[in-house]
Amino acid sequence: MESSNIILPYILSGISVGGQYALIAIGYTMVYGILRLINFAHADVFMVAGLIMIYLWPALLGSALPAWLAIFLAILFVVLLTIILAFCIERAAYKPLRNAPRMSIMVSAIGVSMLLQSMALYITGGLAKSYPTIPWVSESMVFFGVTIRRVTIITPFLVAALVFLLVMFINHTKIGMATRAVAKDFETSRLMGIKIDSVISMTFAIGSCLAAIGSMLYFSNFSMVTPTVGAIPGIKAFVAAVFGGIGSIPGAVLGGVLIGVCESIIKGLDTILITYGIIKAPLELSTFSDAFTFILLIVILVFKPTGLFGEKATDKV
Repeated sequence: MESSNIILPYILSGISVGGQYALIAIGYTMVYGILRLINFAHADVFMVAGLIMIYLWPALLGSALPAWLAIFLAILFVVLLTIILAFCIERAAYKPLRNAPRMSIMVSAIGVSMLLQSMALYITGGLAKSYPTIPWVSESMVFFGVTIRRVTIITPFLVAALVFLLVMFINHTKIGMATRAVAKDFETSRLMGIKIDSVISMTFAIGSCLAAIGSMLYFSNFSMVTPTVGAIPGIKAFVAAVFGGIGSIPGAVLGGVLIGVCESIIKGLDTILITYGIIKAPLELSTFSDAFTFILLIVILVFKPTGLFGEKATDKV
């Protein structure tokens, strides 16, 4: 590969992975914006979406249905089943604790996370499962002289389209305005007749839908699914949400892309530096790719705790 193209694959890969982090981060930031709750089970919903695809794929592709219809139904069922799972989690684990201390809800979220991981461990037997190869999406292509998977190019455009639709939905629909009202003042919204439970359920549905789409994109690159595979992407998505300002959808997207690009470049830093003659032997700098995420979190919490687009808390008198 020419030295002029050495950085391009890492930037493209970083934008792609960052977009996938952003889809997960939106779920964190929307739930926190309304309930002031860090939904620890969200990363495990992402993992379950991957397992659903693994078990659905052979059943549908092995049927008498046309291949294109089987693929469409597999994607549709993954999204729908993930939304139903998130809806059940909200109703069973969070709704009964609506008026409980915040710590109780947080413990419940951790419990749901452990339950999902344990169920996945029981179903898979603890073995890593191979994610199916989605035709066309997982295939390789040449882009500006660089061979990459087509999903790397698809992800940024798909994320941009989904975020645009979500922002339009929140800003220009009745239920979207209700969501913003609930996020601003929970109790006043209830007094004004807004159906709080419906708004919260919709928020979980949107977050889980985006997590399901993110799982298809993510596992098209990282093809092995284990019961704990959601932990690292979940942490990085949470940091992305904090970086952009928890509660801010554009902030979550920006944070996800930044983390993805920096992580990708750090992973390839040895190759880049050797190519340009800056170093002669690998320094194993890729070891620090995950550490960068946590360093970024510390820096943000120290210098700008509300994130880039976060609103400062105001005390009501």
